[in-house]
Amino acid sequence: MCTAITFATNDHYFGRNLDLDFSYNETVTITPRNYVFPMRKVPDLNSHYAIIGMATVVGDYPLYYDAVNEKGLGMAGLNFPGNAYYFPDQEGKDNITSFEFIPYILGTCKNVAEAKEALKKISISAEEFSKDFPTSTLHWIIADKDSSIVVESMEDGLHVYDNPVGVMTNNPPFPIMKFALNDYYALSAHRLDHKFADGVELTEYSRGMSSLGLPGDLSSKSRFVRCVFTKYNSLCDKDEASSVNQFFKILGSVEQVKGLCEVTPGEYEYTIYSSCMNQEKRIYYYTTYGNPEVHAVDMHKTDLDSKELTSYKLQKDLQFHFDN
Repeated sequence: MCTAITFATNDHYFGRNLDLDFSYNETVTITPRNYVFPMRKVPDLNSHYAIIGMATVVGDYPLYYDAVNEKGLGMAGLNFPGNAYYFPDQEGKDNITSFEFIPYILGTCKNVAEAKEALKKISISAEEFSKDFPTSTLHWIIADKDSSIVVESMEDGLHVYDNPVGVMTNNPPFPIMKFALNDYYALSAHRLDHKFADGVELTEYSRGMSSLGLPGDLSSKSRFVRCVFTKYNSLCDKDEASSVNQFFKILGSVEQVKGLCEVTPGEYEYTIYSSCMNQEKRIYYYTTYGNPEVHAVDMHKTDLDSKELTSYKLQKDLQFHFDN
């Protein structure tokens, strides 16, 4: 399972935790404007916006998990098992496979408004990438500096929801998830006078009691609620270092520690990496489970008019820095 967020200070940021029980040797990958995206059902993308993001590159094809394009539009796919449904080819639609969806939207749209228009013509196709990489059951968050949407392809059609809180996790479908915030109406980050009952003396024996009831388990709904609360109540300076650090702190509030969430006997889901993309500067920051140091890749330090992918291996090993 995973968590994705948007965040704004002087600049705008977009990113996610990738929570899985295994890694596909993902790399930070830049797709330049003239790399040819071969498409299964629609014309190839011979020229498009440049993209930077996390991907598994298979046969020179980037299978993106999350990315931002050169115009600042970000997108991420998160697990949506039991609800995701992809369709046979639909006549009169742009039939896009799930693995093509991120490059198609980011390659052709510069903002959420253009993505919404494109989505009116799109049907998510059930075709898999290969036998070794079968179709993943996903839903997606798309965000620019002004707004965010959630896209869910389900058996009753393709749904596009405005996402006013800029947070997404997994099941259940987004409208149910958003409504669940109402269950935490009384929580606050500020000190409160108790309203338990008149005439009953109560003692505030600990700091933070106004947030009693904030969920801390690893379920997708609990992570959604906790992340929204943390994001909206967090405070930081507005410079780049403070903003990026705070972004990772927010994601850290729902990070999964290996050993706490068993998937199959002896196999555990954990936060393989966390990402933070500056949507104005198009810099991709990341940390990994084994290395909390923030690493960065700047899209503009490569040739964006090239035809070849550029990939950067993740720095996964922790390095100790001694002060003496």
